[in-house]
Amino acid sequence: FSLYIQMNIYQKKAKAIGLTVKESTRKGKKLDVYKGGEYQASIGATGYKDYESYKKSDPDKAATRRKAYKARHSKDRAVKYRDGKLTAGYLADKILW
Repeated sequence: FSLYIQMNIYQKKAKAIGLTVKESTRKGKKLDVYKGGEYQASIGATGYKDYESYKKSDPDKAATRRKAYKARHSKDRAVKYRDGKLTAGYLADKILW
């Protein structure tokens, strides 16, 4: 499923936590995240699915994949800020998973 189709879902999730997202300008990334117009991080590797992708393509597998992602990334999901900016791990957890 294309990023364009899911973009409104990502935008709603980002807006709920006071952020905005745009399609990434960085090669290999899905989204660029901004807080108050200031760039925070690029998230989501283009070659991999995220929770919304799994929900669309294989709903039965989505919850299992989400649980595995959260377990695998438990340390970086917990770090909200680094060097004054939101971390990619935190943002990916909140927006993509």
